[in-house]
Amino acid sequence: MRRGGAVILRVAVVPLLLLWPLLQAPCAAGVWLNLPASGTKCVSEEIQPNVVVLADYAVIHEGHTENGLPTIAAKVTSPYGNTLHHKEHVTVGQFAFTTTEAGNYLACFWIDSGDKGVETSVSVDWKIGIAAKDWDSVAKKEKIEGVELELTKLEAAVHAIHENLLYLKSREADMREVSERTNSRVAWFSVMSAGVCIAVSILQLWHLKGYFEKKKLI
Repeated sequence: MRRGGAVILRVAVVPLLLLWPLLQAPCAAGVWLNLPASGTKCVSEEIQPNVVVLADYAVIHEGHTENGLPTIAAKVTSPYGNTLHHKEHVTVGQFAFTTTEAGNYLACFWIDSGDKGVETSVSVDWKIGIAAKDWDSVAKKEKIEGVELELTKLEAAVHAIHENLLYLKSREADMREVSERTNSRVAWFSVMSAGVCIAVSILQLWHLKGYFEKKKLI
């Protein structure tokens, strides 16, 4: 019995471990932004509510200026325009928050130092959801390691995917409702347009008939 149970556990665990890199991939992203001498570069991510977001950013500049590394400004806004992070005159920084709104979260960077004529780059390490979770602390707190820790990560990943599917389902329902409402309005507009065209045609015929009778052509 033990041998059969071990085989079943191995069959169940191996596919999950093979899927783990695929589950991890969408949750973390490293972005390299080339900032122009004047202007702003932004990166956005569509995130659902109640998701932890953690990001580190740093200036990367190969050349040297008189004042050292160029400093930048960073600003993160929510889908409704609320400012979640705003720093100026920095070379490195970090922002962390838990989303309360669904939609595109925008992180913008621009050069704000005196070296406006110098182009530079910014490295952004953007982590979302389970990728932003401190698994080392979780392992120490719950005293788990090895396969048990990996299964805990997989459980969190599956839960995150389930929540994302529910979010996508709700978005699809909203888009379908908007599409149906738009189709209904277009149908009514078409009917009204046809009615106006018919009414104008009748008025034109009535006017032409009166004109021809007045000229005694008919």
